[in-house]
Amino acid sequence: MNLIEKTSSQKAIDLENEFGAHNYHPLPVVLERGEGVFVWDVEGKKYYDFLSAYSAVNQGHCHPKIINALTEQAKKLTLTSRAFHNDTLGNYEKYICEYFNFDKVLPMNSGAEAVETAIKLCRKYAYEKLGIEENKAEIIVCENNFHGRTTTIISFSNDKDARKNFGPYTDGFIKIEYDNLEVLEDVLKNNSNIAGFLVEPIQGEAGVYVPSKDYLSKAKELCEKYNVLFIADEVQTGIARTGRLLATCGNCSCPNKDCSGVPDVKPDILILGKAVSGGVYPVSAVLACNEIMSVIKPGQHGSTFGGNPIASAVAIAALEVVKDEKLAENAERLGDLFREQLSKFIETTNLIIGVRGKGLLNAILINDTEDSSTAWDICLKLRDNGLLAKPTHGNIIRFAPPLVMTEEQIMDCLAIIKKTINEFEI
Repeated sequence: MNLIEKTSSQKAIDLENEFGAHNYHPLPVVLERGEGVFVWDVEGKKYYDFLSAYSAVNQGHCHPKIINALTEQAKKLTLTSRAFHNDTLGNYEKYICEYFNFDKVLPMNSGAEAVETAIKLCRKYAYEKLGIEENKAEIIVCENNFHGRTTTIISFSNDKDARKNFGPYTDGFIKIEYDNLEVLEDVLKNNSNIAGFLVEPIQGEAGVYVPSKDYLSKAKELCEKYNVLFIADEVQTGIARTGRLLATCGNCSCPNKDCSGVPDVKPDILILGKAVSGGVYPVSAVLACNEIMSVIKPGQHGSTFGGNPIASAVAIAALEVVKDEKLAENAERLGDLFREQLSKFIETTNLIIGVRGKGLLNAILINDTEDSSTAWDICLKLRDNGLLAKPTHGNIIRFAPPLVMTEEQIMDCLAIIKKTINEFEI
């Protein structure tokens, strides 16, 4: 590498530092190209992507089918707003509703927008259909949740960094311990104003925390018992990431892991984002039955870009890729292999004290405190060895590669991870 090439990464970082808000702490690597499971930096070094843009790039970087849908639609029509109809939205709405077995979809752009939409929908349904007094509805949420960073969402977060000095906060939420059915039923039993229960099927940002086997199904039963809506935030866990089309599918027996049969849990409101577009374009969606979605009338909620022609074309292509390439099945198979191999490895090291996950959403727990730099330093060494990952909660490293990964590639990545840990211990 010559001097000019060496400084090109630093120049890009310097420009971000000078002109961009400092609201992120990225790993110091500057990427310029991606293909499948690989990305390349501006100096031409090749890496395995083991984050997938927080599970947005499940279909792999720049999947040709999705990119073709993007470019072909961009040549014809990009945006009409919802002031007019366009010839792609209806096709997309039909496709995604049939894909996930729901009656209606409300299209939005970001995951946080979709969560906000679900909250509004839940509250409106509570007032108009459940008889809860207006402005009294409450929604149960879970500690260590991550649903976004809007003012409403951080109001029920216990992430100090996300909340500090952003108040006043939004009322109407009751925060309970995750994976605790007793406390959930206690709140439901003793509060007649509960409108819904909002939950991540697996807590991603919290460190890939997988709940007890029957937690979600029994939580849904409790919601039905007390007549409240079960709202699943599958922005990160959805779209084949956990070895099923949806994490709420649980351990269903659908032959293609595609929600063709009966899932463990059918949410009343389903929130999707990220991989709905394969990471190509901001697309999110809120799905529900006719009765729930009918409370939203013209002028009461919307988005200029939500359901735009490009988003619609891209989302159809991205969801087709998931089924055509059997990505849920691949995620289940490779995830089992990944955890099996790592579980054997951690018996040989004191640096890793646990591995957990489902499908290709996994994490390792580093034997150090949350305040330590150990996990970050390991990620820097992983970068040097050709694999990109990021810590979460200080001492946890999340591993979430694109679902198009092959067995040969996952074994290569395991070799890199093992090598890195061994080098770090020296």
